[in-house]
Amino acid sequence: MTTHTATGAASGRRRALVLAGRGRYEDPWHDTAATSHEVATALGEVGVDAEVRGTFPVAFDGLGGFDLVVVNACSTRPAPDAEVDGDDAAWDGAFAALGAWASSGGRLLALHQAANAFQDRPAWAEAWHGALGGSWVPGRSMHPERGRGLFDVRDPAHPVTRGLAGPDARFTADDERYSYLDVAPASRVLVTQRHDGVDHPVVWTHDAHGGLTVYDALGHDVRAHREPVRRRLLQREALWLLGSPALSA
Repeated sequence: MTTHTATGAASGRRRALVLAGRGRYEDPWHDTAATSHEVATALGEVGVDAEVRGTFPVAFDGLGGFDLVVVNACSTRPAPDAEVDGDDAAWDGAFAALGAWASSGGRLLALHQAANAFQDRPAWAEAWHGALGGSWVPGRSMHPERGRGLFDVRDPAHPVTRGLAGPDARFTADDERYSYLDVAPASRVLVTQRHDGVDHPVVWTHDAHGGLTVYDALGHDVRAHREPVRRRLLQREALWLLGSPALSA
């Protein structure tokens, strides 16, 4: 397990746990160690102390000590190694802890491939979909070639997106544009992107599971996380989840 604590730790500041995809929840396309460091740094810039842990079962210990959990993990590796990743029994406890935390008022920020994380067992996959308010659907969900794309703010009155974009309620970002995700009817869509003549949700909120979640499909790599508008969006998502009075237009 690797950890990184964002600078500026001080008594009374809010605490976030960033779960970076490692072991069975890492893939060759996403450098979750690097992007999780970017997330922790971005949170530190707005007064949130962040600790990064790799996704091994022990990383889910002590969730009650955090005000926010950020999941920056990937789809399941085809052949996880129990000796390295932990066996299913160890993961039973980890999933139970995360599920209980999320459904009892936990604040959850799920990023990018988190829509396809923790999908290796059907029962947990269903629970994870319920906590996120949506998910990646293998064989249907996709993204066009990464590049600068146009994103539409669908709910400019929401505290997360208020004032984020210009008068046309649009912004551009160089990132992957996730398409054909499965989004629960109860989710509140904040941002979409248009592909093949269809508007696809890429940022939404969800609270039907007993907690409060923001899912944000942006953030493929370090370059994407360093784009100013993307960074502001991430910070506003975290501040809103934490109920911060510092969140303003």
